[in-house]
Amino acid sequence: MGALLFNVTTAALMVLMLNGGLALVGQDTVGRRRIPWAAVTLTAVALAGVVTQLCWSGAMDAFDSDPSKPGWWRVVTSVFMQNGGFLGGAWNIATLAVIAALAEWFWGGPLMVGLFAAGILLPEHIDALFGQSGGSTDPRNFAGSSGATYFLAATLAAALLLRGRESKDVLLAVAAPALGLAMWLAQSNGHGTVTVYGFVLGLLVRALGGRLIHPDRDLRQPPRTTMAALARFVGRRPQQAD
Repeated sequence: MGALLFNVTTAALMVLMLNGGLALVGQDTVGRRRIPWAAVTLTAVALAGVVTQLCWSGAMDAFDSDPSKPGWWRVVTSVFMQNGGFLGGAWNIATLAVIAALAEWFWGGPLMVGLFAAGILLPEHIDALFGQSGGSTDPRNFAGSSGATYFLAATLAAALLLRGRESKDVLLAVAAPALGLAMWLAQSNGHGTVTVYGFVLGLLVRALGGRLIHPDRDLRQPPRTTMAALARFVGRRPQQAD
C-alpha cells in the first residue's frame, strides 16, 4: 500500500507541474513553436543511456551513483541510467522529453540545460546542508532521470507563480511546492524534496533575470519549422503507387 501511495503521489505531482508548464507557455501555442532541439538532444542522451543498459549488463554498475563506488562522473551518468523497469523507464523518458521542451520554450535552450544540470548537482549538497537523506524511500536508489526532471518542472511552476495573470494559474503554481513539501514530510519522498528546491531556484532565476528571459520570442518571429509542421510530416502516410 505504501509503494502504491508513493507512486500515485509522485505521478500526481508530475501531472500537476506538467499542467503548470502548459499554462505558462500556452497550450494553444505549442503547435506554432519551434522544435526544441536542446530538449531533443537531452532526451536522445537519456535514450542512449537505456540502449547502453540493454547492450551492456555492466552499465548500471559502471554509471550509477552508489556512494560506495569510486568515480566522479557518477553523479551525472547515473541520471541517464534507468532503474525502474520498463514502465518506470518509459515514464522517466517521456516526462523528461515533455518537461524539457516546455522549459526550453520558456527559459531558452542554454538556461534549460543549466537548470537541468542544477537539478543533478544541487540537491545532494542542499540535503547535506540541512542534514537530509535525500529521500531514502525512493525506489530508484542510485539511478534515474526523474529527480532532475522534477526539479526542472518545478522551475516552471515558480515562473507561473511570478507571472500570476489569473488566480487559477497562481493556485496551480503554488500547489506544486505544497504537494512536494507534503510528500517530503509524510513519505520522505525525494521527488517532493527536489520539487521544493527547484521551485525556490526558479523563483530566484525568474526574479533576478526576468529582463533577459523572453518566452514569447517564437511567437513574435515564427520559426520556419514548427511543432505542427513536424507533426504533419510524421503523420503523413506515403502515397501508394498506382
